[in-house]
Amino acid sequence: MLNNPSNRIRADQWHLQYLKTSEAQAISQGEGVTVAVPDTGVAPHPDLQRNLLAGVDIIPGGSGDGRQDNNSHGTGMAGLIAAHGQGNGRGALGIAPKAKILPLFDTPADGLGDPDDLAKSIEIAISRRVEVISISAASSPTPRLQHAIREAIGANIVVVAAVGNAPRETEAAYPASEKGVIAVGGIDRSGKRARASVTDPQVDVVAPAVDIYSTGLRGSYRRSTGTSDATAIVAGAAALIRSKYPDLPAQEVAHRLTATAIDKGPPGRDDEYGYGVIDLVAALTADVPPLGFESSAVTAPATPTVAEPASDGDDDGATARGLATLGVLVAAGGGYLLWRRRRAGDPPPRISR
Repeated sequence: MLNNPSNRIRADQWHLQYLKTSEAQAISQGEGVTVAVPDTGVAPHPDLQRNLLAGVDIIPGGSGDGRQDNNSHGTGMAGLIAAHGQGNGRGALGIAPKAKILPLFDTPADGLGDPDDLAKSIEIAISRRVEVISISAASSPTPRLQHAIREAIGANIVVVAAVGNAPRETEAAYPASEKGVIAVGGIDRSGKRARASVTDPQVDVVAPAVDIYSTGLRGSYRRSTGTSDATAIVAGAAALIRSKYPDLPAQEVAHRLTATAIDKGPPGRDDEYGYGVIDLVAALTADVPPLGFESSAVTAPATPTVAEPASDGDDDGATARGLATLGVLVAAGGGYLLWRRRRAGDPPPRISR
C-alpha cells in the first residue's frame, strides 16, 4: 500500500491518459449504472464516498454492509471503476466516476474464498438489478457458481472476468472461461501483453494491468499489477456504455467493446490480446453494426485513439495480492462471441484474488 498524497495520485494513474479517459468522460461518466464488486469488501474512502452504496456481507467478519476491507483489493477495484476524486485533480479517478458501487464482501483478507460464496454474491447482485458485475477472481466452476453466472447473463447483466495471472493460472480461469463472459487480459505501459496476463483462446479484450494506482485502506492509495486491475477498468468501460446507451442489451455492450478494440499482435483476434485494447472513446461514439454482421465482429477502428504511453517500469511487488490477484467482469447476453471455447483443464480448487 502506498501513501501517496492525494494531489499526486492522479499523475500516477498512467492508464487514464493511455485510454484517453478525459475524452470519454466528456461523453459519459456512468450515471445511472450500478456495478457490483464481489471481493474483499470496499472500505470507505474520500475518493469513493459519493458512489459507495450499502452492500451485503456474504461471510462473517465484515461491517454488515460490505463497506469494510482488510485486504485493499476490493477497495482498489472499486476505485478503478468509480472513484470520483476530490476535485482540482486531487485523488484517484475511476473510469466511470458517476457510477455506483455495490460492495459484496465474500472473500477474507487472505484472498482465498469459497466459490459458492462468490455465487451468493452474484445472486444478490442479480436481485439488486445491477447493470455490471466486476469479478476479480479465479474460481472453481461449482454447480451453484455456474448457475449464478448463467443467471446473471440471462438477466441482461454485463459480467467481466479476468483470464488470470501467470504462473498461478496457465489458462483462462473460471468464470472468464464461461460462454457469455467478457474475458479480460492485461497490457503494460508500452501496450504489450503484461507478463502476468494469461494467454488463451478465451481472451476477449485487454486493458492496462501493470503499476495501476487506485484507492486503498484508511484513505491511502495502492499500486498493483494483474488482470484484476484490467478487469475493473473494463467494468468501468461497460458502465460508461450502459449509461450512454441504457437500452442497449448487455451482449451489444460487450460487442461494442470487442468491435472497437484496437488490434494488437497478429491481425484479428489472437490469444494474447483477444480483439485488442479497449478504446473508450470509440466504444462510446463508433457506428457499430449490431450482432449478426460478420464484418463488425473483428473490425478495429482505422485510427487508434489510445495515447502513446511512457516506457514501462519495474514492478516493485507492492500489489496487495501479487500475481494471485485477478480481474473478472461478466458480460451478459449469452453466446455473443461464437468463437469462444470453454477451458479444457480443471480450474484451481478455490477462489484466488
